[in-house]
Amino acid sequence: MPRRERNKFVKKNQVLELKIEAYAFGGKGIAKIRSEAGDFVVFVPNTLPGQLVKVQISKSSKNYAEAKLIDVLTPSEDEVEVPFQDIPGAPYIQLPIELQHQYKKESTLSLFKRIGKVTNIEDLFDEFVSSPNVFHYRNKMEYGFSAIGYDRVAKRDKDEFTLGFKRRGVWWMGDNLDKDSGLFDKQMEDELKNIRAYCIETGLPPWHGPKKEGFFRYFVVRKSFKTNELLCNLVTTSEALDQFDLQKFATFLKGIFGERLAGLLHTINDETGDRTIATSGRINLVYGKDKIVEELLGLNFEISMKSFFQTNPKCAEKLYHKVVEYVLEDQTKVDNTIVMDLFCGTGTIGQIVASKSKNAKIVGVDIVASAIEDAKKNAQRNHIEGLQFYAADVGKFLVAHPEYKNKIKTIILDPARAGIARKTLQKIIALNANRMVYVSCNPATQARDTELLRAAGYQIKKMSLVDQFPHTAHIETVVLFEK
Repeated sequence: MPRRERNKFVKKNQVLELKIEAYAFGGKGIAKIRSEAGDFVVFVPNTLPGQLVKVQISKSSKNYAEAKLIDVLTPSEDEVEVPFQDIPGAPYIQLPIELQHQYKKESTLSLFKRIGKVTNIEDLFDEFVSSPNVFHYRNKMEYGFSAIGYDRVAKRDKDEFTLGFKRRGVWWMGDNLDKDSGLFDKQMEDELKNIRAYCIETGLPPWHGPKKEGFFRYFVVRKSFKTNELLCNLVTTSEALDQFDLQKFATFLKGIFGERLAGLLHTINDETGDRTIATSGRINLVYGKDKIVEELLGLNFEISMKSFFQTNPKCAEKLYHKVVEYVLEDQTKVDNTIVMDLFCGTGTIGQIVASKSKNAKIVGVDIVASAIEDAKKNAQRNHIEGLQFYAADVGKFLVAHPEYKNKIKTIILDPARAGIARKTLQKIIALNANRMVYVSCNPATQARDTELLRAAGYQIKKMSLVDQFPHTAHIETVVLFEK
């Protein structure tokens, strides 16, 4: 059918009601518009088979369209009642966890068949690792203030002081969180409405997105599962700061959380961009301490408000255990050799490998200098030797250090969501390591990289999936490649 005729069915910004029929990788539901010429597919993120949904077309092409979810009109028969407030960050919380696991496994393995050309991927599958905590697993949450709220009855925006989350797909509209979302700390989220009431009583305005003005911007909270402490960060503009008593606010929080309140920080963010930590501006300690301590596999890690740290630490332990299991699967290939930990972040995996192997030398590389500083401090704190950390671009580091070629038995790869740049991956392949353990938070880019690794002689020996983020479309993969 010519494109012009196709667009009689779906035009950009058109609003439709569709029935979701199937599930694709990344949490995309598949709907179909049927005609005499055949089925026209529409992908809708954060939807489930069986749902009737209201959507807005965001992209239309000759063969398919993509749409934004506006509302779920009729739930799927698979969904169950939960005692939590629905939020954009947990689109599948009403789907039983076993079904979530099934969808994630099937859609991820199909990626490796389709993109990575691994036809026997089911035979190589090791295990599906579920999160120890299905609910209340997160250790950080960012709650946004907004002057534009959402009327859940009328299903439209209204002028209202809100503190909670942005409505899905609407950057300027807030939605009050009035009770536990099931993802973060229950006490904190049940008390958020009282924190909102305190801020309203000051008479100072919340941030107005379209006008780019206001005082209150974000309330960010980090939690330690080791100590059960909460570290809070209030983000405001400098406008009218002399009218807000930060010490009084700290006393108010202390009254609610008592000894659980580790500290309160205040960040000034006068930028119009929508981010919690300003690139300019400053962050000050108002009360208590500016760091909390978390434990992973018996090692302690000091976390500041800016530190990168695994969002689900209990499941991260299981992820790291699986990575280390693959790295040390054949101890003889690790002991007395160099293990290279590329895109190492704060060096957690390398430290765990070093603590469990004899005389292995770990070389960690990451482009983020602050993460490497944290890695060095954590290694000292945990009394782990045999580690070297470098703050550098991985590709440039490998060019600058040709001495590692043919000297490395095992490489650990843990890149960002974009995967590994082709040129960088070719430099990694040139190191001529025996094996690679590739950890990914985006199996689509990992499946893409798999094709290049296979062409270079690396075959998948086994793979596992780790469900770090229940009730979302995200899944983590750990793949062992061997020459």
